[in-house]
Amino acid sequence: MSNIQLYKISGSDLDDPAFSARFAQGIATVAKLAPTVVVHGGGKELTDLLGLLDIESKFVDGLRVTPAPARDAAMMVFAGLANKRLVAAMLAAGADAIGLSGVDGGLVRVTRISEELGYVGQPVRVRADLIHTLLAQTLVPVINPICLGDTDSEIYNVNADHVAGALATALDASMLTFVTNVPGVMNASKQVLPTLTQAQVQSLIADGTISGGMIPKVRTALAVLHSGVSRVRICDLAGLGSGGTVFLP
Repeated sequence: MSNIQLYKISGSDLDDPAFSARFAQGIATVAKLAPTVVVHGGGKELTDLLGLLDIESKFVDGLRVTPAPARDAAMMVFAGLANKRLVAAMLAAGADAIGLSGVDGGLVRVTRISEELGYVGQPVRVRADLIHTLLAQTLVPVINPICLGDTDSEIYNVNADHVAGALATALDASMLTFVTNVPGVMNASKQVLPTLTQAQVQSLIADGTISGGMIPKVRTALAVLHSGVSRVRICDLAGLGSGGTVFLP
């Protein structure tokens, strides 16, 4: 296992400049201690842009149906606005950030999931060597989920959680952290649980301790664990360095 720390941040949080600035400051701090990679989305702003373009937003099993016009809009938001705005915030905070998409250098190669979803891909290959080269220069890669087809060289929109999981696995990251608006998973007494196993998660869902919007968060964490990442964490900005709930196999 490497000592690489990988952070995934939701684009719905990053459209708040104050949140982006605090996140950037936190990443600048942790990047001084360990090689650090950031993956981000931008779904809320993509939905807003699609509305302006009169393109319907449809989802199947949590994934956005992405015909070619929606794919092109996703490139504008993810690889353009969201990525460069976050890179600028991180540079201002003192992190030597560099913005990338999964297309650049063929960083993340994908295959089409289904004809129904359109230009939506699932990661199949990651150029870990490219990320290691950047980390060796003490750069902080900031990666958006626009990726390259493995055999057709088409450009695809990819779920940012899937990209984060693929990168964490390929880099043998010591931890993948999902940064959210909650400090972690709490018990019935509203105390953050420092660690959880899959069995404990299922029990807490069954008894109602884990409920509402926390359920998809923990299920995503468990899915990433199953992909080969050894430790996955959910925390808020205050817990970036150390805190939150760590999920263990």
